[in-house]
Amino acid sequence: MTANSPQEQHSLHQAHAALPLPPPPARRPPVLATPEAALAAARALADAWAPQALARDRERRLPWAEIEDYSASGLWGITVPPAHGGPGADAWTLARAIATVSAADGSLGHIPQNHFYALEVLRVGGSAAQQRFFYGRVLEGERFGNALSETGHRDYRRRTRLERADGGWVLQGRKFYCTGALFAHWIPTQAMQQRDDGSEASVIVFVPRGAPGVAVEDDWDGMGQRVTGSGSVRLEGVRVEPEWIVPFQASFDRPTPIGPFAQIMHAAIDLGIGEGALQATLPFLRTRARPWIDAQVERATDDPLTLHAVGDVDVRLHAARALLRRAARFVDAAQQAPGEDSVAAASVAVAEARALAHRAGLLAANKLLELGGTSATTAEHGFDRYWRNVRTHTLHDPVRWKYHAVGNYVLNGTRPPRHGAL
Repeated sequence: MTANSPQEQHSLHQAHAALPLPPPPARRPPVLATPEAALAAARALADAWAPQALARDRERRLPWAEIEDYSASGLWGITVPPAHGGPGADAWTLARAIATVSAADGSLGHIPQNHFYALEVLRVGGSAAQQRFFYGRVLEGERFGNALSETGHRDYRRRTRLERADGGWVLQGRKFYCTGALFAHWIPTQAMQQRDDGSEASVIVFVPRGAPGVAVEDDWDGMGQRVTGSGSVRLEGVRVEPEWIVPFQASFDRPTPIGPFAQIMHAAIDLGIGEGALQATLPFLRTRARPWIDAQVERATDDPLTLHAVGDVDVRLHAARALLRRAARFVDAAQQAPGEDSVAAASVAVAEARALAHRAGLLAANKLLELGGTSATTAEHGFDRYWRNVRTHTLHDPVRWKYHAVGNYVLNGTRPPRHGAL
């Protein structure tokens, strides 16, 4: 990874005032009524975006135009339920679309993850009026970001609060890892709401991106996923309408599919980046790489250890995709009939897929550099971005705990915790 130029450094840590607000949708996106339509749209965007992925990463070029095209394609509305005018895509369709885009550009595959998460929160916990309004906004082309993770604390209860003031509600807090917030029209924010009896409950507040008191800072400087817009959000005296407040704590007090739904998208991102790395490996081995002298062959494509390594990557990626497809069926079942058993089974199935996608994605990115040799590390190729992207994203939540949850479920019949980060 090259050092940031002075211009790039200047682009970091910008205040909200220096960042543009997302424009209103230019037109209503199409409804992608079938899985085939959704996947065709994803493939078309991936093909268009892949040639500039290296430049976006290297220059830290925030993808404003690409995001407009992304939501205008109709893909950001595919999980809106049919009762509200959407196609209600199943989990496998969503996962494949995300993996397809992630193979071309890991950041662009990641950006809408929290948008779809917010749609699921609405489906599970929103009122009929809230669903009607917010689903309607999405079908018009508006986007959701997120402000979930707390700055400086592992527990969101510590800081961000929704409090009564002057007969209404006011939001105060600071968030980090706010993927997509820069590009969003609404920022779903997790906060603790004061109740009349003095107790508190977790809620999601759908905050307008341009509301007074909202400041989005472009201060994400991670080594990978560099253009996800995963910066900070400051909320200072933000006035909140009651209609923007969606109950959240109850969605984990009872069994709901919110957790496995969120996690299957993360598995798809890891898988997609790995598949993109393999797609970059094959032509490089055919045209640029050299065999090792002890192989006693003329071409890298005939090197027996290279063939073994490529076969290993391909098998593991195919296995991860198969587990992802299997997990999607469990997620669909949990959405259709949520219960203790169906949600636990979905969580475990997704944890298995996530664990394998994690390892397969990292293996593919490692082997791209290992098999390509020293010439694969030169700046002209930018192959390091695959490793940086998948390594960064796989740290979202620790895979070691996924193995623990799977083992505890298989051996002891212990259902995994319902907190959304398994």
